[in-house]
Amino acid sequence: MRIAIDVRHSRDYGIGTYIRNMVQSLARIDDQHTYVLAGRKEDLREFGELPGNFRRAVFPRSDSGLLNQVSFPLFLRRLKPNLCHVPLNAAPLLMPQPYIVTIHDMSSLLFPESTPSETTSIRTQYRLFRFRRSLSRAQHIIAVSKSTQRDVQDLMRIDASRIRQIYSAPDPRFLEHSHFASSGSQAYEAWEDERQKTLERYQINYPFLLYAGSVRPQKNIPRLVEAFAVLRTELENHPQFKNLRLIIIGDEMWKHPQVRRMVIQTRMEPYVRFFGFVPFDTLRVFYSAATAFVFPSLYEGFGMPPLEAMASGTPVVCSGTSSLPEVVGDAAVLVNPENVFDIARGIREVLMDQELRESLVEKGHAQARMYHWDRTAREVLEVYRESAKLVQNKST
Repeated sequence: MRIAIDVRHSRDYGIGTYIRNMVQSLARIDDQHTYVLAGRKEDLREFGELPGNFRRAVFPRSDSGLLNQVSFPLFLRRLKPNLCHVPLNAAPLLMPQPYIVTIHDMSSLLFPESTPSETTSIRTQYRLFRFRRSLSRAQHIIAVSKSTQRDVQDLMRIDASRIRQIYSAPDPRFLEHSHFASSGSQAYEAWEDERQKTLERYQINYPFLLYAGSVRPQKNIPRLVEAFAVLRTELENHPQFKNLRLIIIGDEMWKHPQVRRMVIQTRMEPYVRFFGFVPFDTLRVFYSAATAFVFPSLYEGFGMPPLEAMASGTPVVCSGTSSLPEVVGDAAVLVNPENVFDIARGIREVLMDQELRESLVEKGHAQARMYHWDRTAREVLEVYRESAKLVQNKST
């Protein structure tokens, strides 16, 4: 087969992790088929050296705008693939068949833009139309969790026979953290030196809770800030946690005034720090240095950040909703994301119970290792083969 993969989001957080690691794993396990990676020059640079059965095809535009609905499909047709894989929630309207779509979540439909207006309504309807058309024309649909699979079936009325559930996995570089201490003193010392320099650069010399990810409404950050405020009041005289901070890594805060308002309303300005997206090595340091990772999201299609924190050796508090219980198992403290006091309760338990913390770290490492990109790639490759057989059967 000649398989074209849209890699235009390879530099993103989340979906980029999926694209980069899936391609690298396919390169390790499959030398039978030819792969064509389609994207901008900067997207294609993310993959480094690849085997001889991988090609790069430069397409100069992003996937936004109406022009993309026509120009990218025409570009793909010129590549003459037997199969296309769009690792995004919606394929272009004129996408050449057969193709496969990976659904990471349904948040754009379940949590539309909150500001009601005629423009927003039209945009939401267009998004729904694209979503439905994309899935209805796809040969197969890959859902990254059982929860997402159910959402696709229930909301899109897609026949279950066309959906394949294949788990994603954390970036394997996060798992390197657990090997540093046992891989020899030189490697451990280099890691500790890097970690200390990073924390000094960001002027972090106190215990902190960490949230990493986007700051869209369904991520529930205002309630996280409110829960943190409740907890700080309780711990203001605690010998270990009286200087506790909350660090939020994600979008620029000017895009999310409701979060800033909650920080001001709870008088937490001195104790909550916001960073935009940080380099990977910096993110890895933050994960490993955090006292706890807190993820009170209202909805997740898979929930990569909790697994990244677990792989980094950090105890996790997260929502007991959507895909998260399925993904984290018993390796995290689960909370009701709609209850500020329950979020505070979960964080308090992790901070105060040393035995629980140690148990969560141990279970977290094991849970993160359950997911592996080579297994993901093998299952994706099987979907490719199944799709090819269906096309072949139709042609005969």
